[in-house]
Amino acid sequence: MVKAGKIGTVPLPRRTLERLRHSWVTHRHPVLIFPAPGRGRIHMAPAITPMPKSRVQGAFRHALKQSGLHQQAAVPTLRHSGATHLLEAGVNLRLMQVYLGHRSPTTTRVSTHLTARAEHLGAAAINRLLGDL
Repeated sequence: MVKAGKIGTVPLPRRTLERLRHSWVTHRHPVLIFPAPGRGRIHMAPAITPMPKSRVQGAFRHALKQSGLHQQAAVPTLRHSGATHLLEAGVNLRLMQVYLGHRSPTTTRVSTHLTARAEHLGAAAINRLLGDL
C-alpha cells in the first residue's frame, strides 16, 4: 500500500490473493496489478499507466450504493475503517503502524476511531486482567 510516497505492507486474505491471481491471468501485466482498462488487446498498445483514480472512486460509490448504507464515505474511508477493525480485533498498534506505512504511532492512533465495540473490549480486558485485585 502506498500513500503519500510511503509504503505499507498489508498481508492479503487468501480469498483476495486468489481473486488477484485470477485477475492477473486475464491481463498479465508485468508491473501493474490494475492497469488502465481497454489496453493490451489486439492492435492496442499495452497499458503503461495504472487504472485511473476516478474509476476506483466510481466503483466505490457504486458498491456503497449497492450496500444500502446511507452514510458519506470515500475510498480513504476504507483505510480508516480497516484500521479501526484491526484495532477492535486486537491487532497491536505497532503492527498496524507498519501495515499503514506510518512513521509515527501518533499518526496510526489518529487513523483509528474509537467505537462502542472497542470500548467494550477494553473494559472487558481490564476486568479480566484486574478483576481479582
